[in-house]
This record gives sequence, C-alpha cells and structure tokens, in this order.
Amino acid sequence: MTETEKNVKLAVNGGIGFGSKLNAKQLVLLAEYLGDEELELTTFQQLYIQVAESEVDAITKKFNEVGLSVYPVGNYVKSLRHCNFCKGEEQEGMPVAKEINRRIAGKPVPFTLRPAYTGCPIGCGEPLVNDIGVLKVRNGYDLYIGGYAKGADARVGTLVKAQLQPEELYTLIDKILAVFTEHGKKREPFSRFVNRYGFDTLTAQVLD
Repeated sequence: MTETEKNVKLAVNGGIGFGSKLNAKQLVLLAEYLGDEELELTTFQQLYIQVAESEVDAITKKFNEVGLSVYPVGNYVKSLRHCNFCKGEEQEGMPVAKEINRRIAGKPVPFTLRPAYTGCPIGCGEPLVNDIGVLKVRNGYDLYIGGYAKGADARVGTLVKAQLQPEELYTLIDKILAVFTEHGKKREPFSRFVNRYGFDTLTAQVLD
C-alpha cells in the first residue's frame, strides 16, 4: 500500500449460526490485518476494520476461507441482525435467515438499512425496532417495517403481513427494497421514508 492509497472500512462477522461466535483461526486472521489499529464492535453484530482499497478483494477471499463474512460499510443494507437460534436450525428458521441475508446484505440503498430476524416470539434479534423485521411465529413468518430504536422517536415497526411462507417473504422484502431504492431520498432513513411515502401506499404496491 502506498502512503496516498485510500483506506476503506469493512464490516466483518461470523455469519449466521448458533450464537455470535468467532473461532481461533478467525481471530488470528483479524489480528493480522489490524496491526496497531483498534477493533470496533458495533451493535449490529459486526466488527469494523480498515484496509487498503486495493486489498479488499484479496482480504475478502481470505476471510471467507475461514468462515468470516465481509460487507461494505455505508449506504447499504446491513447484514441481518439475528437471534442465537437456541432451539435448532430448522425449528427457528435459520435457513430462512441465511437466505434473507444472502439476498439483501450489501445492496446499495439511499441510506443504511438495518434488517433483523428472530426465530421465536421472544424476539432476541429485536426485529420490531429495526427497519425491516422478521419474526417467526409457529409455521410462518411475520414481516414488519419502519421500526426505530433510538431516542425519543423510538417505536416498533408496523406489521405488513403475517404468516408468510419463505418464498412470499423473500418476494415482499425484495419489493420493499426496490421501492425504497427508487423513491427514497439520499441519506433518508428508512423509517422516515415510510412516514413520508406512506405505509399504506408502500404496502399497496408490494402486496398487489
């Protein structure tokens, strides 16, 4: 890396699994790229590191080889915040959470968007206070949008539709992101977009 080369921030985590865990190989590799820098841990189950822009592809490949997932930082969909899947992969819908993350994490949007998932009504993944929230209830998935977790404006999201099956859920989330991408203003948080655009207007478009 030259002295003038640009650094970029990457978000790293251990992917979606049982608990928020990192193993020894993953920690050693992270330490290799930290140098004297500090490791920043976010509230969204991500670690932030700074790397040279020219090394992003190579570092991403190395991290993937030890089971670390790498995402861009900025105006993108964040990786899925999730619960710890304490009752088992199939029972709490881990395959569905993985597929949601695969489809949407890292997509460019007008402003950082925070999706969350939880595998039971206890709600450890806090889906109701994030931009897009999925709650597994019995044999279906309830989809909420417009939650907000910060300050005096904090509020729970509004139910879009209950008891969705996986393919219906994926399609609805894709449509919601498409509307936000097309009609959201630059640096407009998703919760504000829902207020401005109108929950009823948005849902009428995606549920038709």
